[in-house]
Amino acid sequence: MKTHLEIDHSTFELRRYPIQKNEKLQAWDSSDEYLIEELEKKEFPPKTHFLIMNDSFGALCCWAIKKGHQVSAVNDSFLSQQSMMKNLEANQLSGVHFLSSLDPLPTQIDFAVLKLTNNNRLLVWQLCQLSQHLNKDIKVISASKAKDIHTSTLKLFEKYLGPTHTSFAKKKARLIFCEKTIQLERLPAPTTVFDVPEYRLQLQNYPNVFSAESLDIAAYLMLSHIPSNDNIKKIIDLGCGNGVLSIQAARLHPHATITSVDESHMAIASAKINMKNHTKETTQSNCILNNCLDGFDENTADLILCNPPFHQLQAVSEHIAWQMFCDAKRVLEPQGRIVVIGNRHLGYHAKLKRLFNNTKTLASNNKFVIIEATKDPIMDESVIQGLLSK
Repeated sequence: MKTHLEIDHSTFELRRYPIQKNEKLQAWDSSDEYLIEELEKKEFPPKTHFLIMNDSFGALCCWAIKKGHQVSAVNDSFLSQQSMMKNLEANQLSGVHFLSSLDPLPTQIDFAVLKLTNNNRLLVWQLCQLSQHLNKDIKVISASKAKDIHTSTLKLFEKYLGPTHTSFAKKKARLIFCEKTIQLERLPAPTTVFDVPEYRLQLQNYPNVFSAESLDIAAYLMLSHIPSNDNIKKIIDLGCGNGVLSIQAARLHPHATITSVDESHMAIASAKINMKNHTKETTQSNCILNNCLDGFDENTADLILCNPPFHQLQAVSEHIAWQMFCDAKRVLEPQGRIVVIGNRHLGYHAKLKRLFNNTKTLASNNKFVIIEATKDPIMDESVIQGLLSK
């Protein structure tokens, strides 16, 4: 796995964070390289103010800072922001102004760079932001894998920004060039709303929340299998999304403390709204932006609910689920439980069995399986640490 990006006589050390043992994925792709090569052809005045959106691990920000420019970096992912900070530090670079996906864009931007996401709702939101905040005639360059740029993608750029064209494909990547001529007077409503009548829910969702226009079928199945027990006092919804599992857990355990955790700024914002709208004022709840359960004390949770993602950004990967399970093992009280739902083919049962030993299937259908694992208080600590290091 390469960790050094060499481009235009410069070398950048780039890693994905948190660093994984035997990491196989590098921290940039061919669209990053193509984009930097294109930017190198242009002559920018010193201290040009770049707006860089969705830089996954910092390749684009490192290049712009190394060139002596100002950079404002917008991202929805806490993990991406942490990776960018660490990669800037590793390359002895600094000065990036970090913004979340919910922050207003800065004024006086000279040039905008946008990495496409796989979420069209987030893309539309960001194009609307650019349309409203950028001055006319500001140029925008976007990049992605060629297979992810469709005619419909280009039409969105033309609808919200202005004249648009694409580059030739290179190493399976393609660029989109756009000149801003359209000025949006005001942003659309940032959230969508849908109902789940069976559970008396009306959920608000920011653009980058998974399944933001309807309740995903895994969460729907999970709602009816959340354990209910008077002894459960501290509950964590790990990878909470819009907070739907947190809400149901709070209803079943009105005297428990509910902690909702996600690495998406928009997910946490959605969960905060939905928890406020659907739980009693006396409910003790916290919504925390975090990498899994980093910083959580050991042996402090009675129940952890988990609907793990099986990808990091555009890359399919199982390491996030594994980290979630390992963190849960550490944070759960002895005899504490984790309840996990996932696609059957992902094999979560085997992974949980390695960590917890005591597992059982709560429910399953043709696509999903719900597994409960209980922390064994007498499991040898050296065995646990050996598993966690893998």
